[in-house]
Amino acid sequence: MMEKAARRITQCTILVLAMLATPLPASANDSTYTDLDLDRCETLAADDMGASLKCRGFKSYPVYFKEGDLRQSVFYGYADQQLIDGGFESFAPFNRVHTKIEWRLDATGKPFAAIHRWFLENPGPDGSPTDESTGQVLVVSRVASKGDGAACFVALVDALANPDANALAREAADELAPSFACGMEEPMWIGKRGDKASDRTFSWPKGYVVE
Repeated sequence: MMEKAARRITQCTILVLAMLATPLPASANDSTYTDLDLDRCETLAADDMGASLKCRGFKSYPVYFKEGDLRQSVFYGYADQQLIDGGFESFAPFNRVHTKIEWRLDATGKPFAAIHRWFLENPGPDGSPTDESTGQVLVVSRVASKGDGAACFVALVDALANPDANALAREAADELAPSFACGMEEPMWIGKRGDKASDRTFSWPKGYVVE
């Protein structure tokens, strides 16, 4: 396991250097977009602190949305039921996700990654979030396919610190998402990271590791 993690770190380091040095060649992968309309989602569970929803995604691939304590979490695709019920991946400050999701598709049209913009409501000078204090992060996530259930953050791009944030996110999705080991590997920051891009937080179900 340690050798695999070391290899992944080396691969990710090479990827970052390549992204910053020269543009990568054109990929056969493509993007499509869907809207996240929380008002039209199916409620799976709800309480005073938040709710768990199943939403329409790309074709038959659903989106699982959760909110608790003014923080949100999103899993894409055929996520494992344990993950849907007990997983939560988010950021330290209060946050919210954009209504538009970008799906990365392989040459067969199958989605393997999702890119979603998050707004991180960092406290301003008086302790309340302001437009100036709010960060924006493009989260690259693995889309779970039937049979594997693996859905999680893969890479993070500070959308305010990098003028080419969308391109960096797509490159990270194409290179890292298909083989990313959710529950065993840590997502990494791609490109520059400013002071508004807060730390990721997560909670996996007890004993849950995706092979």
